[in-house]
Amino acid sequence: MCWGLLLVLMAAAPIWAGSPLSAAAAQAGLRVVTSSTDLKALVEEVGGSRVQVESLAPPVHDPHSVEMKPSQMARLKAAALLVRIGLDHEPWLTRLLASLHDPRFVRGSPNYLETSKGIPLLQIDTPRIGGERGVHVHGFGNTHYWLDPENARPMTAAILEALAHLAPEDLSAFEANRTRFLVRLDEGLLRWSRTVAPFRGTRVVVVHESWPYFARRFGLQIVAALEPTPGVPPSPAYLSTLTRQMKDASVRVLIAEPYSSATLVARVASLGGARAVTLVASVGGAPEARDYLALFDLDVARLVEALR
Repeated sequence: MCWGLLLVLMAAAPIWAGSPLSAAAAQAGLRVVTSSTDLKALVEEVGGSRVQVESLAPPVHDPHSVEMKPSQMARLKAAALLVRIGLDHEPWLTRLLASLHDPRFVRGSPNYLETSKGIPLLQIDTPRIGGERGVHVHGFGNTHYWLDPENARPMTAAILEALAHLAPEDLSAFEANRTRFLVRLDEGLLRWSRTVAPFRGTRVVVVHESWPYFARRFGLQIVAALEPTPGVPPSPAYLSTLTRQMKDASVRVLIAEPYSSATLVARVASLGGARAVTLVASVGGAPEARDYLALFDLDVARLVEALR
């Protein structure tokens, strides 16, 4: 990646006023850039037709590594608002912003939002170094909090506040959009909980540490992770221990993700006496996961099918 070229392109892109949005920009729609497709989907739910949103990350990718294109960087520079997961989920974005030195995209700026604020985080006591699973990249708590659909409530509240600060004339529209979304969210939570209820307490193994929030919401018990160190292939000795542990704990399902090694997942599931199921961690990761609520419709359906 040529960082010099990227920074030149970003410097040449127009800069939007910090607050509030200019009349011309408001007419065109508030330009928002997000660090994930899930955040893009939630911003669109709140912003509706009054926002133009682009995700810097594709729906299927290593969650901690994304390569930027010059066109994406130019859009970031032209955006009125950057919305990100935060914590240490996007080291690629942290490095980029440090090189960019744009005062709009720093904590405390109305043009910058981390949706992790106010979320009750899991695994906050997991050490960054040490423990039986080795190095842990989630040094400030597990970052995959959007996979508990209940967390969409505080996330969309933060998004609404950020959008209204930049486009106060659209506050009522943003509030109405979010209210409609929350009605659908509550319907979904009831539907998903009823569907998974017969399987509460089921023991599972995950490939990547993406699923603690999902598991807590729907009553699953995560026994272990196939990756002792996130992003690093497990050793033969670890796999041998893991498969014995799966049998001893009567693990029924191994949860993989679209980018997981299919060969490795199939082998571990077979040796551990479990069924492998691929759940989608982000909106757009499968055609059926077209928006935030559809993501959970898909994952709950796949999970229950595997458990049955």
